[in-house]
Amino acid sequence: MTDRDKGPTPTVSRVLPDGRLVELLYDPDRRATALAVGGPDGDIAILETLDLADGERLVPYAADNNLIATGCVLLPSGVGSFITQAELIGRIQAFLHRYVDLSPVFEEIAAHYVLLSWVHDAFSELPYLRLRGDYGTGKTRALIAIGSLCYKPFFASGASTVSPIFHVLDAFGGTLVLDEADFRFSDATAPLSKILNNGNVAGLPVLRTMTNRHKELNPRAFRVYGPKLVAMRHSFADRALESRFLTEETGQRPLRSDIPIQLPPELHADARTLRNSLLAWRLANRSTVRTDASRKAAGVEPRLNQTALSLLSLMEDPALRDRVHAELTREQARLSQERAASPEGRLVQVLTELFADPSRGRIAVSAVADAFNRTGDPGRAPASARWVGWLLRERLKLTATKSNGVFVLAASERAKVEALGIRYGVGPTGDPSEPPPP
Repeated sequence: MTDRDKGPTPTVSRVLPDGRLVELLYDPDRRATALAVGGPDGDIAILETLDLADGERLVPYAADNNLIATGCVLLPSGVGSFITQAELIGRIQAFLHRYVDLSPVFEEIAAHYVLLSWVHDAFSELPYLRLRGDYGTGKTRALIAIGSLCYKPFFASGASTVSPIFHVLDAFGGTLVLDEADFRFSDATAPLSKILNNGNVAGLPVLRTMTNRHKELNPRAFRVYGPKLVAMRHSFADRALESRFLTEETGQRPLRSDIPIQLPPELHADARTLRNSLLAWRLANRSTVRTDASRKAAGVEPRLNQTALSLLSLMEDPALRDRVHAELTREQARLSQERAASPEGRLVQVLTELFADPSRGRIAVSAVADAFNRTGDPGRAPASARWVGWLLRERLKLTATKSNGVFVLAASERAKVEALGIRYGVGPTGDPSEPPPP
């Protein structure tokens, strides 16, 4: 049976074998959908159906689809006239500046993140964008303004039922715009956390248990890769998840006087016009977008560079790249200081000092615990040798062996401790290593 025999295929987006792109359009005035088909040659067609060489027929999603008709997922209404990337970035930034009060650097980052969302499928790794602050500091407003310009934005909240989020992301792709993301568990046990943990790297779907109409077990892989915009009050407990975000701290300064108290109705029309221009830019440029490894930040750990490199690859202004590099360097310094102050960091500092003498052999875990307790707060209960041993084994992955009834760290662990010292930003003098200059 051919695809044609199965009936037409409702389509949101598709990359055709000849390199052309297919994108779903929705005109809210006419309440009609169509498919835009085009590529870098500039030839663009607006079609009701598209027949492929293998017999498959592509048709647009129905205009009465609830996600589309209610604006839960936003789409272009047409293909705008082509403008240069610099002009497009200028218009996006002017839109954001008109409706939202962002810090100057983050405003530039957000404008380029919008652009990144429209060609995110050209990259294998992505950062997430986050607004973090107390209630009443403009997080949701910024989320609406930025999200309304992104590629196929899907608006949801941390209180949403998780199942439809998986299904919508899998079917529509695009950008997840997640408000109130302070869900209780931020480790691998939280379903929404799985979307965030897997969604920044291409090719890492989330497996979920499903059953077919015969109630037979039929596990399914859901695609969750794509840009994410998140608003929340606090940080995630999972440090690995935290490293995926480029964050704007809201409420740090008085609100600009020219910012409207309520978002005006014209925001939606302005956003739709920009989405149409962004679609034209995607059709013309998607095939030529590439990762530019030369734009990574010097002196920044690989994880931060991997996260930000796709965004930096789209930044044509060297001065802007320098400003983003400075932000990454400051984030690197913050992470280093946070690690150094953690129990693991303090323990690595102790181990670094104990192993400072190159002639020193094994070190008793009890001696490590005594030295660790001397670095703690005077009013805090001392840590037991057993707890320190657990920290060495489970968190630092060091191997303690038993010798004459005593657990010790052998001299062979010295190299591991030196590597941990670099990671946790501590040196042999008892002070955290100097952070990189801003």
